[in-house]
Amino acid sequence: MVDDGGAPRKRADARRNEKTLLDAAAAAFVASGVDVPVRDIAAQAGVGVGTIYRHFPTRADLIVAVYRHQVEACAEAGPVLLANNDSPHTALTQWINLFVDFLVTKRGLAGAFQSDDASYHALHAYFLDRLVPVCAELLEAAEAAGEIKPGMEALMLMWGIGNLCIGADNPRYDARGMVSLVTAGLRLP
Repeated sequence: MVDDGGAPRKRADARRNEKTLLDAAAAAFVASGVDVPVRDIAAQAGVGVGTIYRHFPTRADLIVAVYRHQVEACAEAGPVLLANNDSPHTALTQWINLFVDFLVTKRGLAGAFQSDDASYHALHAYFLDRLVPVCAELLEAAEAAGEIKPGMEALMLMWGIGNLCIGADNPRYDARGMVSLVTAGLRLP
């Protein structure tokens, strides 16, 4: 099988395996940091270590893939949530919860992103290019429905949420509770 760009398309089971690996790696990165042993990720994913290296030859490849996988999942969720909810504000709130999950996972990746590895340099722009338009679409829909106060910029909201998630690794801090105050505050009385 070949896609329209001439590159071989992955079989459905290979795509499922890769998703399972990426989900397991993301969970392991949150729990133990990006230096977690590959054998622990493999065990969590239910695959052999060789399978991970076949998909991701280096740790940097795995880290970048986890980040991109989570950005894509968050980006793809926005339109689906908007289509499947009667209230754009509800869709926005659900998307923000997914964004919080992503940010908490990203915190596990933060140390790697501060390295000099060239693999990581384009990820911030990728993050903004994919997620800011999704947040903007949700905000516009909620504003058009008269559910939220007008004038909220997507990037500002995302920055604010990001700042509220900074302390998420402290068990005494409730990032999701703080973010819920923000989403409630967007709502018109």
